[in-house]
Amino acid sequence: MTASREGTAGAGRTLVLTLIVLAAALSAAVVGLVTPADAPPAGPLSPLSRLGIAAGVMAVAQLARLRLRVASGLVSVTWGEAALIIGLYLAPAGWLPAATFVGAGLAWLLLSFFSDRRTPIEILHVTASLTVAVALATTVTTAFGDPFRQPLSPALAGALALGALVYLLVTGWLAALTLSLRHGRPIGALLLRALRGKLLMFVGNVLVGLVVIAMLDRDPRWLLLLPPALWLLQQTYGHRLRAEDERRLWQSFAGATKELNQLDERAVATAGVAGALTLFGAERVDVEVLRPDGGRRRYRGDGVSALEETDLPADAAPDTADDGDEVEVRPLAVGGVPVGDLRVRFARPIGPDADARDQMALSAFSDALASALHDAATHRQLQIMTERARYEAVHDQLTKLANRAALLMKGDVALRRLDRDTPVALLLLDLDHFKEVNDTLGHAAGDDLLRASAARLDALTHSGELLARLDGDEFALLVTGLDDGESPMPQALRRARRIVEDLAAPTEIAGVTMSVEVSVGVVVAAAGTADMAELVRRAENAMYQAKTGGDSVAWYDSAKDEASTDRLALLAELREALEVDDQLVLALQPAVNLSTGAPTGVEALIRWRHPRRGPLSPVDFVRVIEGSDLLGPFTRYVVDKALTVAAEWASHGMDVPISVNLSARSLLDPRLPADIAERLRRYRVPAHRLVLEITETVVLSELEIIDEVLGALRDLGVQLSVDDFGTGFSSLTFLTRIAVDELKVDRSFVRKMADSPEAAAIVRTTVGLGRELGLRVVAEGVETADQRAALAALGCSAAQGYHFFKPMPAEKIVAVLRSLLDSAQAQVFPLRADGAS
Repeated sequence: MTASREGTAGAGRTLVLTLIVLAAALSAAVVGLVTPADAPPAGPLSPLSRLGIAAGVMAVAQLARLRLRVASGLVSVTWGEAALIIGLYLAPAGWLPAATFVGAGLAWLLLSFFSDRRTPIEILHVTASLTVAVALATTVTTAFGDPFRQPLSPALAGALALGALVYLLVTGWLAALTLSLRHGRPIGALLLRALRGKLLMFVGNVLVGLVVIAMLDRDPRWLLLLPPALWLLQQTYGHRLRAEDERRLWQSFAGATKELNQLDERAVATAGVAGALTLFGAERVDVEVLRPDGGRRRYRGDGVSALEETDLPADAAPDTADDGDEVEVRPLAVGGVPVGDLRVRFARPIGPDADARDQMALSAFSDALASALHDAATHRQLQIMTERARYEAVHDQLTKLANRAALLMKGDVALRRLDRDTPVALLLLDLDHFKEVNDTLGHAAGDDLLRASAARLDALTHSGELLARLDGDEFALLVTGLDDGESPMPQALRRARRIVEDLAAPTEIAGVTMSVEVSVGVVVAAAGTADMAELVRRAENAMYQAKTGGDSVAWYDSAKDEASTDRLALLAELREALEVDDQLVLALQPAVNLSTGAPTGVEALIRWRHPRRGPLSPVDFVRVIEGSDLLGPFTRYVVDKALTVAAEWASHGMDVPISVNLSARSLLDPRLPADIAERLRRYRVPAHRLVLEITETVVLSELEIIDEVLGALRDLGVQLSVDDFGTGFSSLTFLTRIAVDELKVDRSFVRKMADSPEAAAIVRTTVGLGRELGLRVVAEGVETADQRAALAALGCSAAQGYHFFKPMPAEKIVAVLRSLLDSAQAQVFPLRADGAS
């Protein structure tokens, strides 16, 4: 075996090795020629003739070579063992190194001229390596017996086989050492790969050599039968090596492309560099990735040094300094859109006569790398868009402060973390005469004023406080660190007056110096007595008192808040309603499959039969409940009612899900999943028959506790539905965080889709999204047959609304569901169901 020219990285070390091996080879050849041979008479052939015949055998053995790929190089696999055995029989052992030097040198000169174009140093290296191997092999063989013109015996055959084994090991070791020095690879792995590929041929070579000796000893005319057999054997060797090489290549290709299956650019590029180095035995690989700004990022690796990363400017010229016959450049593109370039420096010239298999593998790998880089870039853009959506969901775009939704959600969390009696203050500020600024200087100046005011307020905000812009020219500041040693209200009022003074400092807007005047409403309360929505309402009340009273600061006075007394009364009445069973009742509204008419679910809507106020809809009392400590008992009450109805349906053999709306604040309670699980067990209702509807308020939240509660509910097997889907820009962001089962298209889109292409597009997109994600899509508020037909044409699967059924009492729902199930089984679906208006 000999290492072929496959690179220049270790040329200096290889040259040193060549000189050492050449010196050893010349020494062995000279010593063998001048040492008298103790052998039988030479017969009719002269010594020079025998030397020439041995050299010819060695040359033919090298010319009939096959090539085996090992790591970054090629190893030539020849008939060297057979030639060694035959040469030991034909010529004295001492002459064989000289015959090898001459024959192998001539053979590799011919191969270089017609095939490999090798340098003289490389030819000397190969020839010297073979000569040294032959010298060592002959020394070992003759130690057990001299085969020169001796009849073949078992002992002699063993000695020849042992010599052939030494030849195999020495040539394999020298080839592996050469590749190791050139490419910096471990010699052990290279040697094992080379020996494993040559093993079968080694056995055949030994047998061929012994057979030829036997034929020469008996009758040389038998040699006429050898050429066809040797040709077939050569073809067999070649086929096996090619098959093994193909198997290794595509196995490595599968592994390399699998490693590309990542969503990070650096990880993909690193895998691409490593894969190309391994697959193609490359000396160096560059993966250049196009960046969004037009520049490039180059990842370069050679398998020895650490991966090199370099940012290239957009106007940088391509690096073609090292391009030549050894460099292949493949543009990376997906769908005609360029994503970068792959530049592979081979360890051998490729040119127009390159291996077609390598070219196909390189093309396939380039396409896989391009797709992986494109996917990574797309994933990165999606991450950026998702992060931007999450940020915008809880931040005001103009001032970059927290917005109203963030104030309500994060404020509630902050209040929950405090002891119930801890005093907190909320300051709500409104810029006076802001409309005049917009009217006289323009809206751009108004925006500048809002940004300047936000910057001053942010500078006045202490650690642990929450500053937000609510709407228009309103700002809110939640203060949770009031001093225990002083009454909280005076502290809050002083803080408010200090803010008023600091904001009044002159500022220049649109070339006009002005002083910002504000009205501030202050509310102080214990953390456990109100939620953020109620605090904001009280602070707004105080702020309006400041505006009408002529003072810049006012505090909340419950006596002046007409809604407070009524709200407290309503809460007290609700406590009584939760203790009885005839005031808070369910109204149930089915959703039907638009294709079959079968019920897809029933939504449970709460109604209050107030003994004094009369019938109350959820709009009249749910908001009050959400801002009080009655939310938990109220939620449990509604879930109990719904599961009672669902259990009754099960007794009638109807497996229909029932939906219950959840407040966003309910999801801040970590005990909610355990409560739901206990009630499911109590009523013996399977978890999948309970659907919990969550609103866009939840979608806006990034709070970890909400994700944990929703995850625990999913683990129970409870279904989740997103109500009013499409009314907020963060809905898609939410679907990437929490797995849901159902999307409910908001009634506003259903109502407008006949006249509004935009509304119809939103409905169509939601239906398509649901189909792609495997979710149910239910259209809410369907009131006409035209709306139903339009939804069916768009592919919407289910709908609910007055066109089908009004909300109805629980005692009527069983008969309605039974009629729908019977109609669906009979494949009869009326255009208008009984009970519709």
